[in-house]
Amino acid sequence: MPIPEEFIQELKSRNDIVDVVAAYVNLKRSGRNMVGLCPFHNEKTPSFNVSRENEFFYCFGCGAGGDVITFIKKAENLDYIDAVKFLAQRAGMSMPEDSRDSGLAHLKNRIYEANREAARFYHKQLYTPEGKQALDYLRKRNLSEKTIIHFGLGYSPPSRFELVNHLKSKGFTNQEIIQANLANLSKKGYPFDRFSDRVMFPIIDLRGNVIAFGGRIMSDIKPKYLNTSDTPVFNKSRNLFALQFAKNKAKGQLILVEGYMDVIALHQAGFENTVATLGTSLTQEQALIIKRYCDEVVICYDADEAGQKATSRAIAILRGVDLHIRVLRVPDGKDPDEYIKNHGEQGAARFRMLLDKSSNDIQFRLDSLKKQYHLELSDQRVEYLTEAVKVLAQLDSSIEQDVYLSELSNELNVEKQAVKMQMQKYQKRQFRDARKKEQRDIYDAMTAKNDKINSEKFYNLRAANAEEGLISLIMKNPDTAKQIFRQLSPGQFMTSFNRKVYEILKKHSESGGECTMTCISGEFSNEETGSIARILASRPRENDPGRAAEEYIRILTEENEKMTPEQIAQADTQTIMEQLRKLKEKKK
Repeated sequence: MPIPEEFIQELKSRNDIVDVVAAYVNLKRSGRNMVGLCPFHNEKTPSFNVSRENEFFYCFGCGAGGDVITFIKKAENLDYIDAVKFLAQRAGMSMPEDSRDSGLAHLKNRIYEANREAARFYHKQLYTPEGKQALDYLRKRNLSEKTIIHFGLGYSPPSRFELVNHLKSKGFTNQEIIQANLANLSKKGYPFDRFSDRVMFPIIDLRGNVIAFGGRIMSDIKPKYLNTSDTPVFNKSRNLFALQFAKNKAKGQLILVEGYMDVIALHQAGFENTVATLGTSLTQEQALIIKRYCDEVVICYDADEAGQKATSRAIAILRGVDLHIRVLRVPDGKDPDEYIKNHGEQGAARFRMLLDKSSNDIQFRLDSLKKQYHLELSDQRVEYLTEAVKVLAQLDSSIEQDVYLSELSNELNVEKQAVKMQMQKYQKRQFRDARKKEQRDIYDAMTAKNDKINSEKFYNLRAANAEEGLISLIMKNPDTAKQIFRQLSPGQFMTSFNRKVYEILKKHSESGGECTMTCISGEFSNEETGSIARILASRPRENDPGRAAEEYIRILTEENEKMTPEQIAQADTQTIMEQLRKLKEKKK
């Protein structure tokens, strides 16, 4: 059952969009709106706008937009129903009975319950005779009983049916178990356990829900780690292992490592601000999540070639969301878990020394570059300097640039001014490229060339602009909305997306509802809601809404009467002449 509109109206009134967004974004007043740095992409100049008056947000940089529900959907990675629940809980409201277990929300709740029961099952198996090998493995890794319990570690038995049978005995269906990715389907149509004979690591979200698992094999069988695939409650690119613990210990800094055991070992050693990605390279979504809880990230990946490449990729992503970065290198190519274990009682103190001495990302990138060249050769020094100045060109601080320019100059015995001129030459080229891209983006936006939501706009630009003007008037001027609905039928809209928006607004108006973002957002995807927010954000409030409505309706009527190229190709001379006569009459 859909959520009653009366409930959504009450939810909206109790969750002021500016107050909600301000918990995630530092907002400042700019005219009638509030502005800040967008939480959904990297930017240094604020392009993220929030309108309390019209109850929507929109980012002119990345196109994200919508109402307060859409914001929570994106910020907390929730679906519509869960975002409503989140805001209802924030406002102290109870969800309507008929909406609590509807559709996807019901399935997600069942998956959460199945995962929780699976975590209990795995943990109990660790202490059975069958799980002794797994428990011994964890203890050999120097994990205490307290740590094992704290992280809810477990064991998946070798049989491929024990978990499935256990969950079915608890009332879960085959479909629910498979949807949770706790089981796969055999060729004969029987579900069998996804994980077998593995140490199990539950993955828990910020609200305490078990959302997925990682499983480590104790033999040489590949793959070494097996992880839950994406499900309705889990996306590996938007979650981080142990963030539910680390966020409260961050104090401005998070340590980023590669694996589950590294995280657990560091937490046990007292470094409880440690997190890890989930079987993938760091993503921008994860970087933006990290940014909510700290200003600085210490990257502590493996020292092998793959780990160093992953470090370079992570630096680019983290710097892209404006985080300070340091790189910790563990000696002798060891990972953090191995390093702490090998140093026994001194492990934590030694790791603290490495942490304190960790270099910034610029030094790491320069050192990594240096290893690629033979600096005793003149041509190699030139190539190294050419690449090094590209790294320095990305620095915002001229003081930082000057320090590193001096170091490069002294190290390679090259005039500092020559190195600086090379850097400035590269910066000018970057600036020219950025200006060209900006001009292309402006042209594409004006012509709707790359509009993926309303692909028909490019071929019906005048009509689509008039349609958007009408949509904006309806949502900002309730009195004018009734006039528009009386004069214009949905069939007169020439683009499908705008027609859909108009139809839904008209339906809400006729049923006595409000034509606001919050009232209609449940009927659109995040991307579609962002497109509606763009319409509202890009059009100022009209001084004379009635007159503006008449003009938009006139334009739309004219565009509807025009013959298409296909119609012209099929029409006889008399029909074409009559069409031209009508157009001339309207111009008089």
